[in-house]
Amino acid sequence: MADFFRPDLNDLPAYVAGRNPDDPGVIKVASNEMPFPTLSGVSAALAGRLGDLGRYPDWGSAALKEAIAAFHQTSVANVAVGNGSSALIEKFLQAVCTPGGEVVFPWRSFEAYPIAIRVAGGVPVKVPLRDDGRLDLARMLDAITARTRAVLVCTPNNPTGAALHHGELHRFLRSVPREIPVLIDEAYVDFLEMDDPVRGVELSREFPNAISLRTFSKAYGLAGLRIGYAVGMEGVVAGLDKVATPFSVNTLAQTAATAALQQRGEVERRVGIIKAERAKLVSALRALEWDGPDPQGNFIWFGLGEESERFARRCESEKIIVRTFAGEGVRVTVAGPEASLRIVRAYRAFRS
Repeated sequence: MADFFRPDLNDLPAYVAGRNPDDPGVIKVASNEMPFPTLSGVSAALAGRLGDLGRYPDWGSAALKEAIAAFHQTSVANVAVGNGSSALIEKFLQAVCTPGGEVVFPWRSFEAYPIAIRVAGGVPVKVPLRDDGRLDLARMLDAITARTRAVLVCTPNNPTGAALHHGELHRFLRSVPREIPVLIDEAYVDFLEMDDPVRGVELSREFPNAISLRTFSKAYGLAGLRIGYAVGMEGVVAGLDKVATPFSVNTLAQTAATAALQQRGEVERRVGIIKAERAKLVSALRALEWDGPDPQGNFIWFGLGEESERFARRCESEKIIVRTFAGEGVRVTVAGPEASLRIVRAYRAFRS
């Protein structure tokens, strides 16, 4: 890195993306992508905009905000749109962090969190997960101090897949000082299948410091276009809009996301397929004494510690690319029957 960059960035961890296969026979289950073609309505809508790309996109994302507001039965003033939910995380942290200000978040969780906090000038405060892979809300509360500028909550948690119940997150928010914002990252909300699931948008209506964060990359299958949104009180959205990069949400992304919301029935059908495949995969793995957290995202976590690399190599021998977190575990995306077959085969061989 060149000398003129901030010296504190020298030890900043680099984000590690899932590796793309270079062999057509290899299945990638490393990035939690949906294994389906682009929604037909999205493809048609995009085709209609290809001749209009010489003009800047709608700065306010008006049509998309209206569609999101209608979907959540809220006001346009309560919706912020960004170039992926990760960009909204970055902008949120830039807006709230002060030099030396702390941001409390669970760990292991989304690996972009500590990077974005450091870049924003904040101090990451990692709170270890419980032994069952769930967020330890009691310890997160204990970690809040006079220096705390924000709290990040990921549910379902990436990469462990464990999810909070609405009641426990509600109690947590009642205990967090109102001057400290809580960003609820619900990237995998569509894959929930549990009693009393978290309803982040509902919490954002009740608590002025709660913000629900959603993405179009997962259930909607628009990872290649990078678009996400946040729902919160008007003052929260105004703050996010103030620090937004001009025209960062491109025309095709806005068009695709708006069209995707109109195909909610097909989205739910596809999500149902993934949930069913997840249940089959979990059952097969449990039979092999896999004891990971009950997965509530479109992925499964193998908390293998120092054995993670060995399992990843075994998966590669089955022509399947997984996401390895060195020394901690391996995350695999629920994709389809063939991918599941290979994962089970790899895990059986790994345990033998």
